[in-house]
Amino acid sequence: MESPHKGKTGLRRVWNAFFYSMAGFAAAFKYEDAFRQEIILAAILIPLTFFLPASNIGRALMIASMLLVLIVELLNSALEATVDRISIENHPLAKRAKDIGSAAVFVALLNAAIVWGLVLLG
Repeated sequence: MESPHKGKTGLRRVWNAFFYSMAGFAAAFKYEDAFRQEIILAAILIPLTFFLPASNIGRALMIASMLLVLIVELLNSALEATVDRISIENHPLAKRAKDIGSAAVFVALLNAAIVWGLVLLG
């Protein structure tokens, strides 16, 4: 069964999707401490890439690795909100889902550190 919210098509759908995305950014920034911290980190590191001794490909990799951290954090936050919506009771599967989401963020942060290190040192 299709969602009744999927009725828009064409440019109207793109327009609506833009505003849904902005609402998602606003909610993540308002409610998620980790997202705010990572936004601050990205706001410092992404402009910094243009002042560091790196090739354009290196800069692109450094920026992409930071954007990946934000993407994974947004997905993790969505997963956590969904789990909490279902139930806030302590349940082993809820813990597993949240821990796996947290592990994904950790891997994205580790990836960023490795990419930055390789570009700057290599």
